[in-house]
Amino acid sequence: MTRLHLVRHGPTHAKGMVGWSDLPADLSDTEALARLSAHLPPDALVVSSDLSRATETATAIQGKRRRLPHHRDLREINFGAWELRRFDDVESDDPQLIRAYWETPGEVEPPGGESWNAVRARVDATIDGLMTEHAGADLVIVAHFGVILTQIQRAGGLSANQAFSHRIDNLSVTEIASRPAGWETVRINHLP
Repeated sequence: MTRLHLVRHGPTHAKGMVGWSDLPADLSDTEALARLSAHLPPDALVVSSDLSRATETATAIQGKRRRLPHHRDLREINFGAWELRRFDDVESDDPQLIRAYWETPGEVEPPGGESWNAVRARVDATIDGLMTEHAGADLVIVAHFGVILTQIQRAGGLSANQAFSHRIDNLSVTEIASRPAGWETVRINHLP
């Protein structure tokens, strides 16, 4: 059995859609970081997206756990031309496209960005590779809202819309287990 402890990075306080922009995390809540670190298995391996908000959060909660190299394919959704823009601003330019992206996620792409299905395929392949390379290990994966939702979708056999209905707070843990009989969602959006 491999357990995934999917941690959302610390907050950026950005007001727009933050995908591949490399914004730092606000890690000033040291008590929350300490609780989070104490909650995670002490012998788990830690890996993160290569964006600084994830790498900094991973460093803050790592403790004595072994760190794996950052992974580019654990990045957030690539929002392309919508990057760092507010939903309302994009909606005023192209209301049908942005509504289709969020309301019927799948093959719809933001201009210059990636579809939900592309994000899911990218993340699934990366997680599968990590689970194969570190079979049976507990993996703490510090990543992003979209990355965590892809794994909730996969583990629960959910539609993209159902996955999008979940709240994923900063510094929360979503725990998913991969067992021989299949996936099990243990908890979603747990704030230790």
